[in-house]
Amino acid sequence: MAQQRIKLAILDDYADIAKARFAGLSPKLEVDSFSATLNARTEHGRTALVDRLRDFTIVSTMRERTAFPREVLQELPKLKLLLTTGMKNASIDVDACRDLGISLVGTTAKPTATAKPTATAGYDTTNEMTWALILGLAKDVAGGDRRIKSTSQGWQDGLAQSLAGKTLGLVGLGRLGTQAAVTGKLGFGMDVICWSSSLTQDKADDAARSRGLPPDSFRVTASKKELFEKADVVSVHYVLSPRSKGIVGKEELEAMKEGALLVNTSRGPLIDEAALLDVLKAGRIGGVGLDVFDPEPLPSDSPWRSLEWGTGGTSPVLLSPHMGYVEDETMHSWYDQQAANVQRWLNGQELVRKI
Repeated sequence: MAQQRIKLAILDDYADIAKARFAGLSPKLEVDSFSATLNARTEHGRTALVDRLRDFTIVSTMRERTAFPREVLQELPKLKLLLTTGMKNASIDVDACRDLGISLVGTTAKPTATAKPTATAGYDTTNEMTWALILGLAKDVAGGDRRIKSTSQGWQDGLAQSLAGKTLGLVGLGRLGTQAAVTGKLGFGMDVICWSSSLTQDKADDAARSRGLPPDSFRVTASKKELFEKADVVSVHYVLSPRSKGIVGKEELEAMKEGALLVNTSRGPLIDEAALLDVLKAGRIGGVGLDVFDPEPLPSDSPWRSLEWGTGGTSPVLLSPHMGYVEDETMHSWYDQQAANVQRWLNGQELVRKI
């Protein structure tokens, strides 16, 4: 009798690096990869996702690309092992996994981010994307590149901004916010102000000390609005939750300085998109840099998919397709960890990093 095959689905592997890691684990493992993301927040998307996955026992997914609500999970009776990246994935119904007997396992950071002592311990490359967007806007990197390449005469047609001595405003001062604060302070000599709903000056001082900086290196503003009024650059570093959705809204955006820059590398819904589009269309701020959106990937008719931003009186817009954590060492490490857990599952061994 032929050995029964176990089917594993890889979702949202846009770089196509995962399949080889799973394919060699066992001859009884059949691996398929699906790069097109289905939107499980719609009825049509949920139906399509169930149709895609109904025959799979194992699913590898990337954090917060494909959603797995209870409505989907309960329609996948063959699903026994769900692999995600990171140890938190807001797009997966963890309680439903437990109720349905689906083992949910995650991954930890790449080795260079966890080994101690090391200068990179706890470091997240999202900080690099934050500053790539800030610098890209301040120096008009994409615009200059486009002008030079589009015509034989394209050259300078405006002025760049300097960051030295300017004020960096951080919405959130957790691990990623603190990394951005240190880069701004030490790299560009910026004054750093910060705000969150639970942030105190004592906590901000502790964050500074944790990175070898003196107290008062990061000053907590009395209000969220004050931060937006005073900052030359605002960067969002907040955890998305029902309470924080739209935490940057019309009032905050309209309070920004005329030439100020706004960057979001956290989560798209943290900023009220309609209010942001209104401000940008009116040319009210110096520009926005976005690595995150709602939904992702962007629909084909999204207003962000336009080459007209920065013309006709609108503000410049610099976009990245959620690349903050998508760097080679991290991605390869995550898939290596997923493959190792699949091998444990196939061998009947205890899984690690269970959620």
